[in-house]
Amino acid sequence: MDIAEITEKLSKGESASDVEIKALLTAEGEDRETIFQAAREVRDRVFGKKTYLSGFMYFSTYCRNDCTFCYFRKSNSIDRYRKSTDEVVKLSNMIADAGINIVDLTMGEDPMLINNDYQGLVDIVNAIRETTDIPIMVSPGAIPQSTFSRFADAGADIVAVYQETYNRKLFAERRLGQDFDFRRNQKVWAMESGMLAEDGMMVGIGETLDDRVDAIRNMLALNCDQVRAMTFVPQEGTPMEGDGTVGTVNELLAMAVMRLLKHDVMIPATLDVEGIAGMQPRLDAGASLITSIIPPHEELAGVAQSCMDIDDGSRSVTHVIQMLEDMGRRPATMAECRRMFDARRERVSHMKLSYT
Repeated sequence: MDIAEITEKLSKGESASDVEIKALLTAEGEDRETIFQAAREVRDRVFGKKTYLSGFMYFSTYCRNDCTFCYFRKSNSIDRYRKSTDEVVKLSNMIADAGINIVDLTMGEDPMLINNDYQGLVDIVNAIRETTDIPIMVSPGAIPQSTFSRFADAGADIVAVYQETYNRKLFAERRLGQDFDFRRNQKVWAMESGMLAEDGMMVGIGETLDDRVDAIRNMLALNCDQVRAMTFVPQEGTPMEGDGTVGTVNELLAMAVMRLLKHDVMIPATLDVEGIAGMQPRLDAGASLITSIIPPHEELAGVAQSCMDIDDGSRSVTHVIQMLEDMGRRPATMAECRRMFDARRERVSHMKLSYT
């Protein structure tokens, strides 16, 4: 199957069959570079040389869930922390003042913050919005449908709830005791409330090639404005601690395919798998956003890599911007990011959404 022909028609906005997508996801050698180059060209046609920046704040590592792949699963005996509202507001303003475009408020499903219909998290979003106009992403886990409007009213712009896999059996094995449809519909409910939504797939958790195709198809069919792929990293103290990891090229190919299938989707280049060394390969695969930028010396953890490149400043915005400029790219301004979010939220408000 001719990879160049497939990428050319996708670059023109045409569709591809599952067989063609599988060919892209399993490409090797020069064919891979053909795919990555096509993804970069499509990305640059839509976004130019600007790249959006997202500051990651894992402000509570307490969680009621027992996901088999997660270091912060409930049954793992680890040190945990929970930042106060004042601390979160201070860090959010530090992120905004540093030139980062988005603050990503991530937490486990913390029983304390879940109390009273997530009032603790709603209060945090309100407090941030009172002090800065930075776009706010909330990553609260799976929440009741009625709660989304409260986040929107408080000033949140986008909700991230990762499905990880659209294979129902594998989902049940990895997200123990959780409801597939309830989690899938989080994205729909977020958009119904006037916010944007982010979905994500994990690569290397036991999925097949068909599963990867299905995950990409489903995430894009939901009309999420942001989608991501992330390579599984085995975590100490979890049932999957001894599992091997797949090469990150599978993540990169998934990113490039998503870019070719939906040209204007926001695709993150995560620093949470390979640290700062993983930034350029992901941008070269068509990413438009750098995520998991973490301020050093603030006692904040990552997810897949809880410590990598944080306190030495390698995941700081200063280092990221310098690397961007060395690549001939530039960081987006706060005003550009706000305009982008507002325009996309306006479009979402007119979309027809579907439930399972």
